[in-house]
Amino acid sequence: MPPNSRDTPTGVLFESDVETVDGGLSKDVTTLKTTDGSRLQLVWFNIVLFVILHSASLYGVWLLLAEATWTTFLLFIPAVVTTILGVSGGAHRLWAHRTFKANTPLKLIFLFLNTLAFQDAVYFWARDHRVHHKFTETDGDPYNSQRGWFFSHIGWLCCRKHPEVVERGKQIDLSDLESDPLVMFQKKYYLLLMPIICFVLPTALPMYLWGESLNVSFHVMALLRWSTSLNLIWLVNSSAHMFGMKPYDKNICPVDQGFLIACRVGEGYHNYHHVFPWDYKSAELGKYSQDVTTKFIDFFAYLGWAYDLKSVPLDLVRRRAERTGDGSHPVWGWGDKDQLKEDIGGTTITHQRKARHYPDTQNT
Repeated sequence: MPPNSRDTPTGVLFESDVETVDGGLSKDVTTLKTTDGSRLQLVWFNIVLFVILHSASLYGVWLLLAEATWTTFLLFIPAVVTTILGVSGGAHRLWAHRTFKANTPLKLIFLFLNTLAFQDAVYFWARDHRVHHKFTETDGDPYNSQRGWFFSHIGWLCCRKHPEVVERGKQIDLSDLESDPLVMFQKKYYLLLMPIICFVLPTALPMYLWGESLNVSFHVMALLRWSTSLNLIWLVNSSAHMFGMKPYDKNICPVDQGFLIACRVGEGYHNYHHVFPWDYKSAELGKYSQDVTTKFIDFFAYLGWAYDLKSVPLDLVRRRAERTGDGSHPVWGWGDKDQLKEDIGGTTITHQRKARHYPDTQNT
């Protein structure tokens, strides 16, 4: 039987965890991905709530298309994206991975959006996510993809945690979160703040601001918005660990997932993220880092509210991809046969030498 996460970490979490010069582990993690296959105790309360949520959300889809005002229809997608920012930019990139730092006003914005997303308090979300990276694809991983797509998508929330998840969660260092008074405030008052921010405000504001009906406001801007954001983020745990390419490390399960990349919300370049989880972009520079979450952070960095943004040098990315990638990375340098014409045309070349013009001597 292969060793499991009880003995050996299977992934990196911070820069201090790396064991090779290109940011990896020195062990063969392919032998460590496992599950004992034990049956976990179902939590029927959660199961019933998820059935009700998704049923009501389907009704919300009909209302969005048939009865909602144009204002609600046009603002629905921005509302979903804004909700996801609270997890992708806040709980994930800021607090779980410490990829950048934020001043107090920006932390308050992220905490508000994270509460709007209702995926548990930052403290617990970051703890589980750190365990996921440290012991990915083992029974110590809360959403272990070795148990199948459904489990890693939503099933893990429908049953009791595997004992090893609980054990590993107690061992993860959370001192940085515990020393953050804003994070601990949210943790303490989460059950009071969450219903107001996630359900009451999204229902009341459309009714007050543009005269939307109670029925549409509740089912579309509260329930459908919430369930849509949940499932998009859950796809990072499920599909982004199964269906896609592995340009940076072919030995791990996380992949660069095409659908999530196309959504441009963030986290689609999941193979990259598990290789370099301390990069604030969760992707390379250039066209790879054009998602909304990265732009959101960049905007506040411009204002000075976000700072100390960590980014992996392209040379390190190249060396890692050449050593462990599956060969699917499209472009490595100028003149590559797969380099897009728009990338060539949009490139600025400075300090060019002027072409020399010689007289035509053939006709003299």
